[in-house]
Amino acid sequence: METGVNCYAHGIVLPSVSSKHSTALVSPPSLSPSFSSRSLKSSSLFGESLRVVPRSSLKVSKTKNSSLVTRCEIGDSLEEFLTKATPDKGLIRLMMCMGEALRTIAFKVRTASCGGTACVNSFGDEQLAVDMLANKLLFEALTYSHFCKYACSEEVPELQDMGGPAEGGFSVAFDPLDGSSIVDTNFTVGTIFGVWPGDKLTGVTGRDQVAAAMGIFGPRSTYVLALKDIPGTHEFLLLDEGKWQHVKDTTEIGEGKMFSPGNLRATFDNPEYDKLINYYVREKYTLRYTGGMVPDVNQIIVKEKGIFTNVASPSAKAKLRLLFEVAPLGFLIEKAGGYSSDGHQSVLDKVINNLDDRTQVAYGSKNEIIRFEETLYGSSRLKAGVPVGAAA
Repeated sequence: METGVNCYAHGIVLPSVSSKHSTALVSPPSLSPSFSSRSLKSSSLFGESLRVVPRSSLKVSKTKNSSLVTRCEIGDSLEEFLTKATPDKGLIRLMMCMGEALRTIAFKVRTASCGGTACVNSFGDEQLAVDMLANKLLFEALTYSHFCKYACSEEVPELQDMGGPAEGGFSVAFDPLDGSSIVDTNFTVGTIFGVWPGDKLTGVTGRDQVAAAMGIFGPRSTYVLALKDIPGTHEFLLLDEGKWQHVKDTTEIGEGKMFSPGNLRATFDNPEYDKLINYYVREKYTLRYTGGMVPDVNQIIVKEKGIFTNVASPSAKAKLRLLFEVAPLGFLIEKAGGYSSDGHQSVLDKVINNLDDRTQVAYGSKNEIIRFEETLYGSSRLKAGVPVGAAA
């Protein structure tokens, strides 16, 4: 029996892989920064089903028309939702193929051997074997979509030609496994990606994205995405049979005392950040911080309240990368009705000049972002009048 690898978008069925290749997780060879998409071939790594499905049972649905249907309902499958949400068949296909990769990564994370490897990426960060596996799966997914022109990964920070069209195609930047350093402790981790139209990933802003998403691999596996064409940020749950089902819409981030403070070492020589953290403690905010950016930002969307901060200081420089992490998550937060800030402006308005641009960031409700900006810099673009900083 063969394991069917199915990407349901518009008649695409990806090559099957033999079930004899499943279950065992091995460390793939190191990917050098100079590897090209030509080295990516069909393999048992991409699209491995959670269950063995006979090829004869696979059904492919086709879109009858391309008109935009605005009513997306809870309970829709991923394909049904995307077909209603956007008339862009190329974007549907790309998001479906990325969903297949996330499905496989979810399985691999659950069964991963989490010993560290000798692999070191060009940024000098330690990698685990599952990082490289996720990286390979996502590049393969983008190749199979046939609508990705260029892709760039935090692990391979150079543009890779995926073979898709520049006109009518997309360029994708992704962090294959954010929080990989906490995989071994069984904390929630995730994948982040942003989708830009055309063939550029520099000289653009986060607001230029046509879609962004994250895969969250925890007690539940979810695919959280937002599209430029429709309001809201949408959560899909991975069911036992391996399908994504629409389970939640978020269109408003309200006020609530929940905080996730990243880079706390910066409070040592950033007195304004120290003042902000002391405010949260004094006002009895609930601390909800895992050390993983994906779960900490996702909880703002799911709980529909809270604040995430990661602030720099002279001795604790900004670490978060605008292209791979900050801009895509900013898109998800703002589509959900929340706000983002680097202290002065929305992170979606920051121009991405280089692939490795880094920034400090806050995500949260409007009043929390006002407090963040005013406490750190004395004023907020979102509010005129009396400051509401930590001293208030």
